[in-house]
Amino acid sequence: MKSTLFCRTAALSLSALLLLTPCAQALTPEQAGELLKKYYVDDIPAGALEKPTIQEMVDALGDPYTDYFTPIEYALFTASMSDTQVEGIGVAMTINEEKLAVLTKVYPNSPAAAAGLQVGDVLLYADKTDLRGLTMDEIAQAIRGTSGSKVILSYRRGGKEYTVPVIRAQVVIPTVTAEVVDGHIGWIECTSFGAETAQHVLEAIAAYDKAVDVWVFDLRGNGGGYVTAAQDAAGAFVGAGDIAYFRYGDDSMEVAAYQGKAYTTDPVIVLVDEETASASELFASAIQGYNAGIVIGTRTFGKGVAQTLFDRSILPDFFPDGDGMKITTSRFYGPTGNTTDQMGVIPDLLVDDAHIEAVARLFHGPDRTEEPGANWLMVNLTWSFLIDLRNAQPPAGLAPFLNALSEQVPMALITDTDDLEPITPSELAQRYKLNYAGALFSDHDESVYGVDLSILKSYDLVRGKGDGRYHPQDTLTRAELCQLLSNALNLSAAPGTSNPYTDVPSDAWYTPAVLAMSTRGLVKGVGGDRFAPEAPVDHQQFITIMGRLAQWINLSMDLEADTYSERLYGSQLSKFDSWAHSSVWLLSRSQKDINGESINLLWDELEQIDPAAPTTRDEAAFLLSSLLIYIDVLTIG
Repeated sequence: MKSTLFCRTAALSLSALLLLTPCAQALTPEQAGELLKKYYVDDIPAGALEKPTIQEMVDALGDPYTDYFTPIEYALFTASMSDTQVEGIGVAMTINEEKLAVLTKVYPNSPAAAAGLQVGDVLLYADKTDLRGLTMDEIAQAIRGTSGSKVILSYRRGGKEYTVPVIRAQVVIPTVTAEVVDGHIGWIECTSFGAETAQHVLEAIAAYDKAVDVWVFDLRGNGGGYVTAAQDAAGAFVGAGDIAYFRYGDDSMEVAAYQGKAYTTDPVIVLVDEETASASELFASAIQGYNAGIVIGTRTFGKGVAQTLFDRSILPDFFPDGDGMKITTSRFYGPTGNTTDQMGVIPDLLVDDAHIEAVARLFHGPDRTEEPGANWLMVNLTWSFLIDLRNAQPPAGLAPFLNALSEQVPMALITDTDDLEPITPSELAQRYKLNYAGALFSDHDESVYGVDLSILKSYDLVRGKGDGRYHPQDTLTRAELCQLLSNALNLSAAPGTSNPYTDVPSDAWYTPAVLAMSTRGLVKGVGGDRFAPEAPVDHQQFITIMGRLAQWINLSMDLEADTYSERLYGSQLSKFDSWAHSSVWLLSRSQKDINGESINLLWDELEQIDPAAPTTRDEAAFLLSSLLIYIDVLTIG
């Protein structure tokens, strides 16, 4: 982070839980209200605690993560966080376009593994049941059975059909599986962060670290789990340090720190998608924050709040029958102080789901035992990764990899003489005749801040006006500003959000963005129930909104803003209106370099900025890029 975070231990010292999954009474409504009043992170809506049932009370909060569980629901919920035991053969599968069951995983030490089944095998029959065209549930029902019983499976592999007897057994489906792929990648798949997860990760590293030069940690579809599990799993790669900060409703803070050592010195590539949430986002942000590797995939879910589980182990008088309650008790921030709330984790390489694995398989770690020699590509993405380009045909994944890069990422080809030949993504794509879109608008050359615009576009954080152009010199309107920032930060208004502005039509293109920004308190109306969406944004308005944004994203910036003093700094900002002073100071004066000199994040020296002049779309791109890079939301090279 750019400045130190001073944390005090929160009064609430319970096991925090980072989960995506919302769910459904021995607990009474009065007791539930007591817990919510004491521990809920936000102000409770008026009348919510007066509801007659716990479920109505929870519904009135409008929080999908706070929930009550009956004893049966709570047992199932906690079991879903741990290794699972099933009676069957130990496989995972998917249904392909031809409605055939294809094995996607054969678990180690399972009956299926003992029978020789492999990933990619197509299941045809289970005993005399034709599996073709059946649903997943119907196939599972045909294959599962009691331990010790036998099922005759027919399957197709490589155009040939085989039949094999498989003896069913109790199979442990772990939250973590690991293997070596392509001869040099340690591939870890993690489905949730449960009680055994961190130990499984350590076992995988111990088993394979000497054989690999890079790790892949697959968190796609992982909806979360226990903080301590994510903390310890991340610590295995990053070493000792603060993994996350938790801010409670009373503004007290607690730190989740890893005290141990790193168990590998190889970089880790984290795979994410839009279902990667909560504790998984905490893990990914830790890898980014400590430069222990990179994140590849789509922007994650954006759950930046943590829950505490209340049950009879903590409050036996409240939960005597084995029921439980999950309450949102804090917001969390990664090691760089950035929240994942709404905005999620922005990958270092934004790659769509279809190409994530192919791109991940490109990378070799920098400490390869084999000397790379000529026709390898060296690319600096916080690590100096190597990519093998020795074959005449480009490797799978190269095109989506290059399209995910801005032109500013340092890359070089290793030549026959072991020299480094600098090359840009567009030049390498041209050499291989690849389809390359690039991170440039058609009017890129009209931008004064083209580098920053290119960086934002490579992360899909800015969009044009629908004509392929960004129009950098156009004046930024209030509606366009809302659209720009809501897109960049993945902000959305909750369903049913009321519209307080008489001049913002319900069907206007900008209305969702205006409501999202307004409900977050990042923008305000102009008075008289008006928003003035087509009015230009002047410089001091824009800087003020960006200051609020900095405080919302980054905990350090928020704490820094509290130190602003009109008496100490007001005279330096006298040409700006007083309501803008704290934000102008925050973005142009508050941050210091190692020599104690002020770091200015604005597009020009403060003395050269006219507070009343309209903001251009170009200036908006510069400040957004400058801020996100400075607080480490974006990692460039």
